[in-house]
Amino acid sequence: MKILVTAGPTRERIDPIRFISNYSTGTFGYEIAGEAARRGHDVILVSGPTCLKPPVGVKTVMVESALDMRREVMKKARPGVCVIMTAAVCDWRVDPPSQRKIKRQGEWKILKLKENPDILSRLGEHKQGTLVGFALETEGLERNALAKLRKKNLDIIVANQFTKRTELFGAGRTDVLIIDKYLSKKRYLRKTKRELAKIILDKVSNFKI
Repeated sequence: MKILVTAGPTRERIDPIRFISNYSTGTFGYEIAGEAARRGHDVILVSGPTCLKPPVGVKTVMVESALDMRREVMKKARPGVCVIMTAAVCDWRVDPPSQRKIKRQGEWKILKLKENPDILSRLGEHKQGTLVGFALETEGLERNALAKLRKKNLDIIVANQFTKRTELFGAGRTDVLIIDKYLSKKRYLRKTKRELAKIILDKVSNFKI
């Protein structure tokens, strides 16, 4: 298969030295891309800023912002390509970012946020292959995951819930709920992201569009 994986956070610049981002480390996406390459698939990884080493055998494209990621994803999401969107893309950006450092004394009050494009929705509207999305929720895990699956025309969604005991960011163990468009669902508890990468790729390989 041809597989496109997105991973990591995006950074949305405020000024030359500050940015908006999130806690994503990119680990999940890198594990999926690496496992897919080990299985002999043709893999492209589009990654936001991380401290991770690119997986062996994977063509890796580094990006910074949500707009950068959208450009690369839409260029590479060709017919027949399976897209696995693990990236934690920032929902908003500063528009426009300042060209000089913003001072504490009142200048921050002029900052304006603009909504970033929804890459996953765009892919769902023009779907050309299997589309896998991810959801991180603080409540209503199954309800919100199902809503996202339907709204964004996904084939599979991988959802987990933020709690104090789960190790969501990094290489720890986590719990996930996987649901497909036929409403088949299964929970996996205390799995490493490497284990989950294998589970997700098994499901993608066997999935009937």
